Amino acid sequence: MASGFYQVPKAVNEPVKSYLPNSPERIELLETYKKMYNEQIDIPFYIGGKEIRTGNTVSIRPPHDHQHTVGQYHRAEKKHVTEAIENALAAREAWAKTSWEHRAAIFLKAAELLAGPYRARMNAATMIAQSKNVFQAEIDAACELIDFFKFNVEFMTEIYSNQPESAPGIWNRMEYRPLEGFVYAITPFNFTSICANLPAAPAMMGNVCIWKPSNTQVYSAKVIVDLFKEAGVPDGVINVVYGDAKMISDTVLSHREFSGIHFTGSTNVFQSLWKQIGENIHNYKSYPRIVGETGGKDFIWAHASANPQQIATAIVRGAFEYQGQKCSAASRAYIPKSIWNEVKETMLNQLKTIKIGSPEDTSNFINAVIHENSFDKIARYIDAAKEDDEATIIAGGGYDKSKGYFIEPTVIVTTDPKYTTMCTELFGPVITIYVYEDATWKESLTLVDETSEYALTGAIFSGDRYVIDYATDALENAAGNFYINDKPTGAVVGQQPFGGARGSGTNDKAGSVWNLLRWCSNRTIKETFVPATDYKYPFLEQ
Repeated sequence: MASGFYQVPKAVNEPVKSYLPNSPERIELLETYKKMYNEQIDIPFYIGGKEIRTGNTVSIRPPHDHQHTVGQYHRAEKKHVTEAIENALAAREAWAKTSWEHRAAIFLKAAELLAGPYRARMNAATMIAQSKNVFQAEIDAACELIDFFKFNVEFMTEIYSNQPESAPGIWNRMEYRPLEGFVYAITPFNFTSICANLPAAPAMMGNVCIWKPSNTQVYSAKVIVDLFKEAGVPDGVINVVYGDAKMISDTVLSHREFSGIHFTGSTNVFQSLWKQIGENIHNYKSYPRIVGETGGKDFIWAHASANPQQIATAIVRGAFEYQGQKCSAASRAYIPKSIWNEVKETMLNQLKTIKIGSPEDTSNFINAVIHENSFDKIARYIDAAKEDDEATIIAGGGYDKSKGYFIEPTVIVTTDPKYTTMCTELFGPVITIYVYEDATWKESLTLVDETSEYALTGAIFSGDRYVIDYATDALENAAGNFYINDKPTGAVVGQQPFGGARGSGTNDKAGSVWNLLRWCSNRTIKETFVPATDYKYPFLEQ
C-alpha cells in the first residue's frame, strides 16, 4: 500500500553512443555480435513462468547471410494460445492491484539494465536478425527503448495526478484502472524498441498481455523477454507466443475477455483485424481499445528557396537508412526544377560513397532487406521502372540475393506525379522523385496531400517563412509527424510523439501520455462527507 506521493526520476533521453573506432562500446558490441553469430540458440515461447518447446521449429537466418543459422524458435499451437490467455487472466488480479510505484520500478530497472549489461546483447541481436547497422541498432534497440521505459513512467505519473475539482463537502477522485481483460500486442520486425513497447506500455498501466512478435524478430524478442524477466515483470503479465499469425489472432480475438489490441504493421492486416473485432463485438465483455500504427508513403517537399545540399542529405538519410524499412522513411520527393540539378549532383555524389554489406562491417551504410519476399517485391518494382517510359533510374537499380537480400539504394525520377512508386509503399531502399515547375509550388502541395492514402510523416524544406507557413497549413492532414527543414525520420521519445492518421493508423502517439491513456479505464469516485437527510429541495418551499 502506497504511503507517500512519490516523484519518479526525471526522464532524460538516453545519449547515443558514437561507436568510434577502438571505442569501448564498439569493441564490446562487435565481440558480442561475433559470439552470438557463432552460437546456436533454441528459443521457446513463454506462458506464465514456463518455457514451452513444441518441436515444431523454424530456423533463424540473418538476412545478410541467409545460408547461416543462429538458432531456431518453437511455434505455438492453438491450445498454447488458449493457455496463454488463461495465464494472463489468472495473473491479472495481482498485477492490477500492484501499486503503481512498483510497476514503475520494474520498467525503470529494465531501462537501467538495457543501458548497461543488456545494451551490447540487444544491439547485436538486432544487427544479426534484423540486419541493422551499428548506429541504427543503437538508436533503436538501446536508446529509444530506454526512453520508452523512462518517459512512459513519467507520463504514467502525469495521468494519475490528473484529478477533478472538488466542491465544498465533496471529494471527487479519478481512478485509472487497467482494462478489464487482456491486451493483444502484435509487433513488427523493423524496430526492436516498438516490439518491447507495445506489450510494455499496457503492462505498465496494470494490464496483462499476449504478445506475438514478428517471425523475423523472434531472435531479439528473446533478449527482450530476458530483460523483462530480470527487471521483475511477474510471470503471466506478458505471455509470448510465436507461430501462425492467423491462428493466433483468431484465437485471441474470439475470446470474451479480449480488451484491446496494440498493433504496428501493415495497413491491410490492421484493417482486417479491425473488421474481425467488429464482427465479434457482441461477444466481448467490453468495447476493445484498437490502437495501431500502420503504413506510410512519406514525403520530402522542397521549395526553390531551400538549400539543395540539405535536401540531398535528407533524401539520402531519410530514404536509405535501414534500407528504407521504416514506416517513416522518405519514399517520394517533390523538387523544384530550378534547384534540381544541384540537389541531384549532391545526392549522387553522396550515394557513390555508400557501402553495402553485413552490419558486422561498420563501414557499411546499407545492409540487407528483411527476407526474400520483401526482396522480390522491391526488385519487381525496380525492374518495372527500368522499362517504363515515365520513369528513369538515376542511381542504384541493382540487387543480389545470392548471399544476402541486398538491394542498392535506388533513385527513380518520374514525369508522372502519380507514378506507381509515388503511391505504393515499397518498404525498401527506393525513393521516387518528381521535378515540378517552380511556379506551380502551391499546386505541388496539393499533389503531396492527395497522392497517398497514408499520413504518417513528411518533411518540407524552404528558406522562406511565408512558404513554410503556407505549406504547413496545406499539408495539415498529410502527416502526423511533420518536419520543417529536416528528414522525415528519427522521432525521439519525449520530443516528437509518433503516429499518423488516414491509412497510417489511429494516431495515438507511441511514447506519449495519449497512448498510455488508451490502456486505462477511468472510474470517477464522488465521496460526500455529510449526505442529505431530506429529499426536499429549497425550490419546493412555498
